[in-house]
Amino acid sequence: MTEAATMQFHPQPEPGTAKPWAFPAPERGALPNGLTVLRCNRPGQQVVAVEVHLEAPLEAEPAGLDGVATIMARAFNEGTDKHSAEEFAAELDRCGATMDAHADHPGVRVSLEVPVSRLPKALGLLSDALRAPAFADSEIERLVRNRLDEIPHEAANPARRAAKELSRQLFPASSRMSRPRQGTEETVGAIDSAAVRAFYEKHVRPAAATLVVVGDLQGVDLDEMLADTVGTWTGSTAEPRPVPAITADDTGRVVIVDRPGAVQTQLLIGRIGPDRHDRVWPAQVLGTYCLGGTLTSRLDRVLREEKGYTYGVRSFGQVLRSAPDGSGAAMLAISGSVDTESTGPALEDLWTVLRTLAAEGLTDAERDVAVQNLVGVAPLKYEMAASVAATLADQVEQNLPDDYQAQLYRQLAATGTVEATAAVVSAFPEDHLVTILVGDAARIEEPVRALGIGDVSVVSG
Repeated sequence: MTEAATMQFHPQPEPGTAKPWAFPAPERGALPNGLTVLRCNRPGQQVVAVEVHLEAPLEAEPAGLDGVATIMARAFNEGTDKHSAEEFAAELDRCGATMDAHADHPGVRVSLEVPVSRLPKALGLLSDALRAPAFADSEIERLVRNRLDEIPHEAANPARRAAKELSRQLFPASSRMSRPRQGTEETVGAIDSAAVRAFYEKHVRPAAATLVVVGDLQGVDLDEMLADTVGTWTGSTAEPRPVPAITADDTGRVVIVDRPGAVQTQLLIGRIGPDRHDRVWPAQVLGTYCLGGTLTSRLDRVLREEKGYTYGVRSFGQVLRSAPDGSGAAMLAISGSVDTESTGPALEDLWTVLRTLAAEGLTDAERDVAVQNLVGVAPLKYEMAASVAATLADQVEQNLPDDYQAQLYRQLAATGTVEATAAVVSAFPEDHLVTILVGDAARIEEPVRALGIGDVSVVSG
């Protein structure tokens, strides 16, 4: 007779003491060719993230060639002196890597993700792309055609059209910030391989670049890998480039981009404000989040939950250019969409929210929820190497110290309700906001005029 099986119980594990979290601190160095390197060891992150910042800003694009930085960035994936475009893509696939690039006002960013076991091969491909891109005529012509095909689709998108109009309204025509970041049909159509190569040769060099590497680097001889790959990239030394001042006209006004028959109105309300070097930035982040950072923020509570005008309205700050001398700027904006008939009432209620905020301020409860959402979830936000690398690269392109993000979380936690209120009221003054409405002018113009929130004009869609 067999004995009955008995179940053995193990003691329940006891939770350990939570470790304090801080944004990872990178180690900074430089290669002999002038390339700045930031490395950050993240144990367990077997997919390594690499970000490269190139000081090739949009304002450096030659006159009449807006979009050449974008075409150049896209062409980094389209062949080198060693591989054709097809071969380069196949080599990336063989090492399980992805590589992307884009251009924005501060410069060009190249992003790479790869398993740590294939890092040497992927760094070699990245090095080839930066050191000796092919810029073949056929590939540049194809990229230009692709970009030209995208432009009509962007114009048809209400949110993209609103953003384009807001930039045009805020900045003088002479400013690069007033024009589409990826160029227009006229300027993109003028780009050829010679223009791309000229822009590359003038602005892309290791001495004016920073490479960020984040992942599990334990046991990895990164110094040797870098020396054998991006360390072979050569170029002239970086020379200081004059940076034009940012000027903007935030006189309160409304511009309707006419879309006859539109059943919704896209809203984009904005102005420019200080960048991340300003002492007000942490309080502005906190106050802006209380205003419209999430589904429980004030704008959504009124416009979505109480009135049912919209699926969501958001307020945010987006850095355009950041500089230690205070010459930088950020776009401060409120964005969302409402049905056509609700355009006037929704704007009236939105302005009421701003006026009430200025008169009564935020509540301690709003401030506490915002701090918890912004600071409390930060460890989850930066769980992956790619998010850490992207933030470190953002700090580089915005001329911020390497410990900026860690400092920001401490400052957010220490910011009081009164400070957050003052910052958000200053960020969104009711009489200094440029309001862009993409919708049916015949149905929304008169209700909007009746609100008295600024002069109203209509432009074609």
